[in-house]
Amino acid sequence: MSRSRSRIVKGLLAATIATAGLCTALMPGAQAADNPYERGPAPSNSSIEASRGSYAVSQTSVSSLSVSGFGGGTIYYPTSTADGTFGAVAISPGFTAYQSSIAWLGPRLASQGFVVFTIDTNTTLDQPDSRGRQLLAALDYLTQSSSVRSRIDTSRLGVMGHSMGGGGTLEAAKSRTSLKAAIPLTGWNLDTTWPEVRTPTLIFGADGDTIAPVATHSEPFYQSLPSTLDKAYVELRGATHFTPNSSNTTIAKYSISWLKRFIDNDSRYEQFLCPLPAASLTIAESRGNCPHTS
Repeated sequence: MSRSRSRIVKGLLAATIATAGLCTALMPGAQAADNPYERGPAPSNSSIEASRGSYAVSQTSVSSLSVSGFGGGTIYYPTSTADGTFGAVAISPGFTAYQSSIAWLGPRLASQGFVVFTIDTNTTLDQPDSRGRQLLAALDYLTQSSSVRSRIDTSRLGVMGHSMGGGGTLEAAKSRTSLKAAIPLTGWNLDTTWPEVRTPTLIFGADGDTIAPVATHSEPFYQSLPSTLDKAYVELRGATHFTPNSSNTTIAKYSISWLKRFIDNDSRYEQFLCPLPAASLTIAESRGNCPHTS
């Protein structure tokens, strides 16, 4: 083959390779275009069960004197801004409780790639409807006024809460349908029907709960959610109403997966939610509508 013909062939080959590479980059299924909200490495059982995720976490206190609509709290957030913005979650404590009762969730969730706001309520006696409004006020403060507002994607927000805070989580989701995820933890609410909720909701119950028994709270909450909604129910085995107040691997594992799947639209976490978790030493039963469609 002559030198000039060889150069032509090589040039055509290089052009073909470059064109193929460009087409691959522009394909809808290309990794870079799949999901701009993915944060952190590919997950595994060990990574979502670990006490800390891949992000270093910082925190800042918010005085009740500097806010309105709720009682202040603590913001936990990924220290680095290298990955851009993050989804955010506000978490409410239960009746007579303070943010310290749900503080363990702050760094645990933030280290997986979320901005997390554990809040105090206006009074420890606030009822679920009030706690729901306070969760939304906390999200508004977080995204509009807080020192970390530039780190948050305001379109990707969720709520969690324990006991009356769990009942408040449903109230918040009912009021603000743009929320991406809701997780009541052994929730308490005299309103047991929630057909208005449009937010993907994961409900945790406890088989030994005598304050908000699953038969009169968590189970009817779950059953009343629309059948078309992405929803799940996990009943903790050997657990009480106050199990969510201490570090708990089962709660963390499925909460992280739910928040990742629906706040970040990260389908890498679907594997931990569907098929539904089997009954085990820590799970009495689970229900849900797999596969998820949101």
